[in-house]
Amino acid sequence: MSKVEPIFVNGSWVQSSSIGTFHAMNPEKRERLPEEYPISSWNDVELALQVAMDTFEELCHLPSSIVADFLEAFAAGIESERDSLVEIAHRETALAKTPRLNDVELPRTFNQLRAAAAAARCGSWSMPTIDTKANLRSCYQGIGPVAVFGPNNFPFAFGSVSGGDFAAAIAAGNPVIGKANSSHPGTTKRFMEIAEKAIRDTGAPKGLVQLIYRLDHADGERLVSDHRIGATGYTGARSAGLVLKAAADRAGKPIYLELSSINPVVILPGALEERVASIVDDYLNSGLAGTGQMCTNPGLVLLVDCPASRDFVRAIVHRYESAPSGTLLSEGVQRSLEQGIQILMSCGAELLTGGVPADPHRCSVRNTILQTTGSLFLANPDKMQTEVFGNAALFVLCANVDEIEQSIRMLEGNLTGCLYSSTTGSEDDVVARLSPCLAQKVGRLLNDKMPTGVAVSPAMNHGGPYPATGHPGFTAVGIPPAMLRFGKLTCYDHVRSHRLPTVLQDIPPSSTTWRKIDGVWKQGPLN
Repeated sequence: MSKVEPIFVNGSWVQSSSIGTFHAMNPEKRERLPEEYPISSWNDVELALQVAMDTFEELCHLPSSIVADFLEAFAAGIESERDSLVEIAHRETALAKTPRLNDVELPRTFNQLRAAAAAARCGSWSMPTIDTKANLRSCYQGIGPVAVFGPNNFPFAFGSVSGGDFAAAIAAGNPVIGKANSSHPGTTKRFMEIAEKAIRDTGAPKGLVQLIYRLDHADGERLVSDHRIGATGYTGARSAGLVLKAAADRAGKPIYLELSSINPVVILPGALEERVASIVDDYLNSGLAGTGQMCTNPGLVLLVDCPASRDFVRAIVHRYESAPSGTLLSEGVQRSLEQGIQILMSCGAELLTGGVPADPHRCSVRNTILQTTGSLFLANPDKMQTEVFGNAALFVLCANVDEIEQSIRMLEGNLTGCLYSSTTGSEDDVVARLSPCLAQKVGRLLNDKMPTGVAVSPAMNHGGPYPATGHPGFTAVGIPPAMLRFGKLTCYDHVRSHRLPTVLQDIPPSSTTWRKIDGVWKQGPLN
């Protein structure tokens, strides 16, 4: 019998009081991997919660430089261990070692950790506000222990003990309980080992980061609604996310979810007549990136039915048939993709190519394009917006711009929306008409580019209206804005100076710290 891998609780690797075990899978070979991981009982969670609560109270009395030091040491450790991380993640996810894992996702991971460290040191993220006349001072502070549920498609940059939610929560002054994704537990374990060393090397509280691999559904709901939890970050399937949201909502606990997005792309005829070959390339590179398993994958394309649009669809079909069909993340992703294709076809969508397994020896579906009309889309907009997560997309040929506008108005919330138009300005009136409708439905509006490039920038919004996320006012990418999800606004009324958080004292923690003093944003001492 194989040894069950330990969980990381209270600064130590310990055996779980598990209620069962599971194995990850190599999707490239459709083989179960040998390592065995525990499904934790509530006893494990109870201990992790109590440790996290004690750690949060400890953090309240420590300078923000402690978590900044940890984040920087963690980033350096990840960078030095890139080969082992890439190897493990590739085995568990089949994502390409290069450029995807080594050259794109891993640098993004350690760079956002460093950005979080810089934000924690500076303190401006907390929006310190001082009213000298009323002797009132306020700022955002840590909200309490944060549970992070990582997704299957970004094992590094969205990982439960390495990714954006993790970095934002730690930098805001909160301990994290990471719940690994069952698709890549070994990758998450390796991150935790690196984090453990960073905790030791920097003297950070031993309960700053804890890791469990899997819970049953009831215990997941219990975790996000526990009185000791400050907030939860979740990226994953809509069905499971909504169950967690309902539990958190009943307890009044904040939960930030990234759930589902088909990322509509509107391509006007003038753009196709002008530069069809480049738009075909744009779409191919975006639509098949990561085998279509990007949260910003362009899964819905709206076109005016005309010769240029039909030629464009034929070109995409040809390129999809010529391109290799990549490996999907798991058997579950393959099943979900095949089910989604069948739902679209049941509503009248025509299968132009793909829709069947590409290789029985790995998790795969042939590159898939479906097509429908604007009238059929409008007749059943809910089912026509079924997310087909993977290398598949629905193209909608609308009778005219009016039908495109009507289709946009029927859309659910999405992470992104794109508009391609002529560069001559001949379609600017149409863009001006469609842009406000599309902007209301998305978190990020793009012009003349595809949506899969998510820059780690303070100006980025990786969010959007439901079901893209659970709340349209926050981003999951971009430090420091992402940190506000895991902060609580606290006002200090006539509190003595030495008892104030450092960022609200007369002399700020850094000469670069911005504070709003009597209505004016300033740097430097109060007087």
